[in-house]
Amino acid sequence: MGADGKVFTLQDVSNHNTPQDCWLVINGKVYNVTEFLEDHPGGDEVLLSATGKDATDDFEDVGHSTSARAMMDEFYVGEIDPSTFPTKLKYTPPKQPHYNQDKTTEFIVKILQFFVPLMILGLAVAIRFYTKSD
Repeated sequence: MGADGKVFTLQDVSNHNTPQDCWLVINGKVYNVTEFLEDHPGGDEVLLSATGKDATDDFEDVGHSTSARAMMDEFYVGEIDPSTFPTKLKYTPPKQPHYNQDKTTEFIVKILQFFVPLMILGLAVAIRFYTKSD
């Protein structure tokens, strides 16, 4: 629970997404970082873009210092209700057509049906050309 027992939903936190009122969710805790926007070394846009979602990965990927982590305590306003987060969808790759050996045979037959008559025609033209010039 928060310092004063407050538990927020993701929707509650999502409503605080402006430079005048900016809240973040990091490691299950809610922080009001409005007063820190101007001082944030990465700029206010970084913080504003992390509103309305779990910003834990964004925070951890940057590799914040121990002093930066300690500074978070002064912005702490409560806990997040994890049941209010949308469930993560598992990526399911599209179904690939099953390789059918029989289809490959059909394809080869169709190619041969095209090329064999073409080769016979080419051979006939070549024979005609060479026999005519004698």
